[in-house]
Parts: sequence; C-alpha cells; structure tokens
Amino acid sequence: MPIHQSLISPTANPELERALRDRIDRRAALAGGLGELEPLAVRLGLVQGSLTPRFSNPALALFAADHGMAVDGIGLLHGRSSRDQALLALKQRLPLAVFAKQQGLGMHVVDCGLADALLPHPRLLARKIAHGTRNARSSAAMSMEQAHAALRVGMEIADNLAGNVLACAGLGQGSQESAALLLSMLSGQPLRDFITSGPDMPAEQQAHLLQILGVAKARHRDLQEPLDVLAAVGGYEIAVMVGAMLVAASKRHLIIVDGMAACAALRVAALIAAPVTDYAVFCRSHSHRGLDEALAQFHASALLELGMEGQDGTGAALAWPLIRCAASLLSDLHDLAEHPPHSGPGHSDSNPLPLLTEAVTPPRPMF
Repeated sequence: MPIHQSLISPTANPELERALRDRIDRRAALAGGLGELEPLAVRLGLVQGSLTPRFSNPALALFAADHGMAVDGIGLLHGRSSRDQALLALKQRLPLAVFAKQQGLGMHVVDCGLADALLPHPRLLARKIAHGTRNARSSAAMSMEQAHAALRVGMEIADNLAGNVLACAGLGQGSQESAALLLSMLSGQPLRDFITSGPDMPAEQQAHLLQILGVAKARHRDLQEPLDVLAAVGGYEIAVMVGAMLVAASKRHLIIVDGMAACAALRVAALIAAPVTDYAVFCRSHSHRGLDEALAQFHASALLELGMEGQDGTGAALAWPLIRCAASLLSDLHDLAEHPPHSGPGHSDSNPLPLLTEAVTPPRPMF
C-alpha cells in the first residue's frame, strides 16, 4: 500500500462544522455548556464527516521495541526490561491493561523489535523487524529497507482493524529517548527541551542523556528527509506507528496519541501527509516536561491531566470514556424539538426528555 498524501483528506468542512456547533449549542441550551467536551465533540464529527459520529471496536496498541542506545546506560522503565513490561501487559497485570478491558478497548502488544522473544499469546501481534535497533551513536539505527518494512507492518495493522479507533502508545527501553532525539532533529529545537522530565530531574541524569543523544544527533545532523531521520535515530515501534497512523487517517479513523513515541510517530506521519493530524487527539500517561514540548509541536493539549507516572497507554484508556461521551453528546442526546415534553392529562412530566443512552458491547478482537 503506497504512502500518498492524496489518500488522506483534511477534515475541514465549514458547513458541517457550523451544523455541529449548532447542534452542540442546542444541547447547551437545555443543560448548560459542557466546556472542553464541546470542541471535542465537534472534532469527532469532523473526523467522521457526520453529525452523529459513532465509534466501534476501539483498539489500544502498545508498539514495543528496544533501542541500541540502551547499551549506553539508558534506564529501564520502572526497573523492568521491555520484555517483562510487555508480558505484564499481556497478562493484564498493568493498570493500563485493566483499564482498557474495563472500558471495552481491545488491547494488543505489537512486537515491532523487542530484543528478546515472546511466546505466542492471543493479544500479541508478532511483527518483529529485528531484535532491537542498532546504536544511533555509531550508525543508523535501522536501514532504509527496515524502515520501509516497519511502515508496511503498521499499514497492514491499521488496514485490518475491526473498528474505527486506534490508540497508539510506545513501549521499550530507549523508546522515549529515541523519540526525544527524533523530535529535536525534526523540529530544530534543543534536545534539552524534550529530555528534561521536570525541575527535580537529577543533573547527572540529564547530563548523561544529553551526552548520549547529542553524539547521535551530531552524527546524523545533515539528514533532512523525515524517513531518513527516522531510519537514523528512530525505533521500530515509531516507524510501525507511522504506517498505522497514515492508513488509519486515510480511512477516517480516530487516532488517539499517548506519549512521546506516539508524538514522534505523528510528527513523521504529518511530514509525509499533513492532514493526518486532523484525525488525532492527545492523551498523556505521565507528567514528563518533554511531553509538553512534544504536544506543543501540534499546538495541542492532552484530554486529561492526572499527574500520572505510568506506562504509555494508560492515559488513552482513561480518556476513552470521555471521547465516547463527547460522541454521545451528538449522536444519542435527542433535541427538545424532536421529543417535546407532554403536560396534558394522562402524561407524566417526571422525565420529559429521553435519557442519554449508550449501548454497551463487550470488547471484540482487534482483528
């Protein structure tokens, strides 16, 4: 499946947007304004090109891979290897897996390039390009052939989605650091902006990361094309997400972006086909300051700010009910004019308006 910008249509539709805002205004007239839920609802209507957006079979994919820069002492997430993190997710022993199940999100781990093998599992998609990337400090992290193979894997995943929602998050040792490096090179902003976790980040940790990533950035500083930069410093999980996002947008599916790696993937995808960002909403699972800079690349803020320090994907699982409610505001709440209240004899006014209802369906497989 070729990558072509013309396959992705911008969501801009002034006539539909006016109709959506009018619909929202009528809801507000009944029960008061609903704040940030209102623009979110309009965004969802524009994504689907409909006054009554509906979502089905949402999928949460954890794209997992290891990075060659891990040999330089980049820390493990919560002290566990990428393989162990993936296993905990598959066995539903991480909060994000429990939240996803509770909210009807079909969660899968996509092995894009973990250093270690994983045994078959119903929720594991084995799509390994290689056993981790090379070290971007000494060479390109992946070959162009591997980068294109990863893009094709992501396209295949999105093309076979059972539903019309894809939540994307990264997993892997070095994933956040690789994403920070990629975002810095593509934006021209200093590395420090993306790697600083907050005011309490130990100075020695920051200096160590700046030294490692600075060498990699200097080695590949002459690259400009987004796919060249992706191959040089990115990870397999980022490259697979790029392909998945491009195809998801081409099918007018909603893309939920959670974390630094997913932001880096969206940045690359947007440089290939700018309208892809029209289909994205943003979440966050941790309060890393570098993520503020990553979100600023898209002039966006996260749907929820909960001060978490969890695995990427947790924010997407928690934000999904909010997205469903925003869509229901347009699709399931009837107008007063459509169902006028009755006040004559024989009628009860105890509940004159229809209730906001939503069909609850059990989670279905991603594919």
